[in-house]
Amino acid sequence: MKFFIDTASLKDIQEAQDLGILDGVTTNPSLMAKEGISGKNNVMRHYKAICDIVDGDVSAEVIATTFEEMIAEGEELAEIDEQIVVKIPMIKDGIKAIKYFSERGIKTNCTLVFSAGQALLAAKAGATYVSPFVGRLDDISSDGMILIEDIRTIYDNYGFETQILAASVRHPLHILQCAKIGSDVMTGPLSAIMALLNHPLTDSGLAKFLADHAKANGK
Repeated sequence: MKFFIDTASLKDIQEAQDLGILDGVTTNPSLMAKEGISGKNNVMRHYKAICDIVDGDVSAEVIATTFEEMIAEGEELAEIDEQIVVKIPMIKDGIKAIKYFSERGIKTNCTLVFSAGQALLAAKAGATYVSPFVGRLDDISSDGMILIEDIRTIYDNYGFETQILAASVRHPLHILQCAKIGSDVMTGPLSAIMALLNHPLTDSGLAKFLADHAKANGK
């Protein structure tokens, strides 16, 4: 399973990259605003800075909601770097835009997916990635992992090449559940990824090893 980090923070992206497990980045306008990035030119430069850090795909989201505007904005984003994946919302014109981009070899990420039917449409349009939001489903007392399972079954049934990118991942259990189901990618905050490192038996075991070493060496 690929690990993407969902942020616009260059510091967090660099830390994940240095850890050696980062496969890509997803961003959105909210995450850009959180980092104080505003204005078209600044946003475009920030996307380029992200691409310069990571080796994999970087999802850059369009703001437009009409077909013509999404095409214009998406083509401009795709010109930033070959790593850019144009992030398109799951709406009627978005599906049309995904088809347009897929026919031209431009990678896409269909975002704001909350049903298997939406994921099926995105795959038929040729989306590179589909982003079901598992955390937001959990927020309304719906099991986001059931959606991942349903999409996995449908895609496997028909050999769709669209990758399932589990989004809105909140914690390490989400990551492990996605891995068990067979999600192709997960994207979440650095804190969720780093939490996979933690186990109390690891901590206590290391402390004992160090204490025994110090005792044996007269320290």
